[in-house]
Amino acid sequence: MDLFKKFTVDMGPLGRHAGVEDGYFMFPKLEGDIAPRMKFRGREVLTWSLNSYLGLANHPEVRKIDREAADKWGLAYPMGARIMSGNTDKHDELEVNLAAFVKKESAMLLNYGYQGILSIIDALVDRKDIIVYDGESHACIIDGVRLHMGKRFVYPNNDINNLEKQLSRATKLAKETGGGILVITEGVFGMSGNMGALKEIVALKEKYEFRLLVDDAHGFGTMGSNGAGAGEEQGVQDGIDLYFSTFAKAMASIGAFVAGDEQVIRYLRYNTRSQIFAKSLPMVLVEGGLRRLEMLKTMPELREKLWSVVNALQNGLRERGFNIGTTQTPVTPVILSGGVGEAAALAYDLRENFAIFCSVVIYPVVPKDIIMLRLIPTAAHTLEDVEETIKAFEAVKHKLESGVYKKGELAAAFQ
Repeated sequence: MDLFKKFTVDMGPLGRHAGVEDGYFMFPKLEGDIAPRMKFRGREVLTWSLNSYLGLANHPEVRKIDREAADKWGLAYPMGARIMSGNTDKHDELEVNLAAFVKKESAMLLNYGYQGILSIIDALVDRKDIIVYDGESHACIIDGVRLHMGKRFVYPNNDINNLEKQLSRATKLAKETGGGILVITEGVFGMSGNMGALKEIVALKEKYEFRLLVDDAHGFGTMGSNGAGAGEEQGVQDGIDLYFSTFAKAMASIGAFVAGDEQVIRYLRYNTRSQIFAKSLPMVLVEGGLRRLEMLKTMPELREKLWSVVNALQNGLRERGFNIGTTQTPVTPVILSGGVGEAAALAYDLRENFAIFCSVVIYPVVPKDIIMLRLIPTAAHTLEDVEETIKAFEAVKHKLESGVYKKGELAAAFQ
């Protein structure tokens, strides 16, 4: 059989919709400056789909440092992998500053978040070790776990009782293999907006021997008294053995880092294959990262503005009877009931008739017959944006519940 033949038969759960308004529902194109209001197919829309939590993506200071760094260094410098010829004082400086910010001994820069955490997991464990991970972990964690040649156990999202059962199983197995245990979870789960139960997980260290790796992509810069993340928010940053985050959210850039004890980070420098065999993070992103981090530390008003928008949006939705789950963070899921066809019709109505653009999440990311409208409030949004959005949501919710979106060619095309 031709390897590629199967792709004409089964495109996968999301790919099955390929060709139905491609470029509209899948791979849509937002245009213009990164801001709450952008252009979609030539029309202005109020967008809630950008992870620029602190509004840094188009901040004048950020644009200035990025422009100056590009003029000074170009996009190529430094050339080569960092371990060979791609290291600079600026790379070292950013690592020192990141480690201090998240209260760890040392930090290591990574080229990308997805690639970074996947490779870190691969470097940390061998076939004798056991991984225990949260079932709602991001795809990058799942792919990292798949690389593991040893045993792995999964526990339901934030289910501490079940986690303890898996730790008990892992502990018995580790005695047989002579390996260790790595627990992996997220600081903030990107779909539900719930924080990982870090405080409860850290408390289990009194009973079980394991190390804890936390992916805090959505918590870094948004959570905690200083913006140092979910561990700071819950008062257990010291109990996190390896703290990971990406620059793609609050920092509005590209790259990532991992922080922890100096000896462990030193080991990762020499054993994380995606960094050893890949070009160093470009200087434009490193200098930009230094300025962004300084803004995180010295401009608390950005985080305060973010939370004023978050509170207005989430409180307003709850007051009007919307189900937004149990989110504890800026991530705001609006959970509705309906099929994939209804989701498509609802999204089309929001964009075309209300000029609201947000991510519409369907199966298999969420259970069947669930529609999740995922909103990412930012410091750049206004309270007027919030009120406009809530009114639009009230209108489409009424249509959904009245069965309006079950009719028409668009709904049928997605069945």
